[in-house]
Amino acid sequence: MAHNPFANPITGKEMIVNPSFEELRKLASFEEKTTQFGSASYVSRIRNRSAKFTHIVYNDATPEQEKTILAVQEWMKEQTLIRIDRKMCINPDFTLHCRHYTPVKYARLPFAWGQTLFDLEPEKIEEKPDITVVQLPDWHERIMLVDPKSQTTYLLGSDYIGEAKKAGLRMAMYIAKCRGLLGLHAGSKEIYFKKDGEIVRKGAIFFGLSGTGKTTLTCHHHGLSGEEGVVIRQDDVIMLDNKMHCIGTENNFYIKTEGLEPIGQPLLYNATISPRAVLENIWVGDDGTVDFLQYEYTSNGRAVVHRADMDYTDDQIDLNRADIVVFITRRKDIVPPVVRLTPEQGGACFMLGESIETSAGDPTKAGQSLRVVGTNPFIVGDPAEEGNIFMKFLRQNPETQVFMMNTGNIGGDKGAKITIKDSTEVIKQIAMGGIEWKTDPDWGYEIPTKIQGIPDFAERLDPHKYYSDEEYVKLTNILKAERKAWLTKFQGLDQDIVNSLNLEPIAVPVS
Repeated sequence: MAHNPFANPITGKEMIVNPSFEELRKLASFEEKTTQFGSASYVSRIRNRSAKFTHIVYNDATPEQEKTILAVQEWMKEQTLIRIDRKMCINPDFTLHCRHYTPVKYARLPFAWGQTLFDLEPEKIEEKPDITVVQLPDWHERIMLVDPKSQTTYLLGSDYIGEAKKAGLRMAMYIAKCRGLLGLHAGSKEIYFKKDGEIVRKGAIFFGLSGTGKTTLTCHHHGLSGEEGVVIRQDDVIMLDNKMHCIGTENNFYIKTEGLEPIGQPLLYNATISPRAVLENIWVGDDGTVDFLQYEYTSNGRAVVHRADMDYTDDQIDLNRADIVVFITRRKDIVPPVVRLTPEQGGACFMLGESIETSAGDPTKAGQSLRVVGTNPFIVGDPAEEGNIFMKFLRQNPETQVFMMNTGNIGGDKGAKITIKDSTEVIKQIAMGGIEWKTDPDWGYEIPTKIQGIPDFAERLDPHKYYSDEEYVKLTNILKAERKAWLTKFQGLDQDIVNSLNLEPIAVPVS
């Protein structure tokens, strides 16, 4: 077997090992603009993930990749590097030692990224890490090389905090799959409420691409108070087992701040104005004034916020059980605000991963229709295998309910906007059983006829209200054709998934 250059040890002219966060902030002070809240704010050169520059090395590295890695390793020998060691997950059966290297010039990267994870036990710091990430923003080429064999990722030419964060999580999901779990790009929370005089607890997980509302809905109280409420567990990635137990990964949250305001998103807003938050690519005036609604740098502004600064959190990150699974899409057509799915249809929604592109992925395509399996751009391996596993887990747990939610518009740009208030009420009523359903004859899944807490649902959020019969059928058949073309391209995907959504075209009803 050829030697794997990714497995070579990382050496530098000097190595600063595990400086404190106070020391890291001091090292990064030349880049900092301090906000009115006392928090650190930075502006990066690269302001989104480098999806089209990312290459997963499934077999041996190509000659060109090997040449790049060896050249990088030689270059690092002349650099002063920072190394920090952190822990992902706190479940005794699944924890990962994560190590990050970057030049001292970019101390803001470990300062921010390191705060998303947990302290590693001192006796484990010099052990071989489970996950290694090398981030070299000044490299002359923008390329991300992912090697599952050595569990090492090289991030070259990017100084974006999110690139380091996702590199670790991508590898963690791969490791989880190798251990019989399924890594999911999903948030998690517990919702508890009174029913028949007793407190009922429901665990919920939320899938969604960046910018679709996953973080907003995961980190929302749904208007519950007193004896009722929520506990937020995770915002981004969880590891699911075959009993629907969800292992959390991160300590703190890395949130998208586009449109952030205190009325609709009070929990996120209050955590983001904490002096402990770390802001990235958010507009800050010379006097430290922060404006989350000014997008001079990018609409993909980000903030690392501490879970301890967010209400409705505690010291636990695992979810005992996912009773509710929600796929969040953002469309502007005939997709209702919520539909209820069978396990097979849940597998189809997992594979479809429907949404629109946002500035967090590819800013040049923001707003365009997008499909990403599992709403997870970080799958290592065969996507169909993950869809099959997900459906199997759902079948093994028939009491878990699965839904798809639309956070976009009903009836196009001129139709009805599905508001945050609508979406948070839908989730609350899913948990409480406050939705009446009927089977949609065109798709086979269930659609709502009445939603408690949204009295004008039938008038405002029924797609049929916005189209003639001919227009509705045309849009339905376009969506059926798109979904069929997408699902049928995955070899090895269970045919029960492919056949679950009634994807044959329908005819215009005769009046």
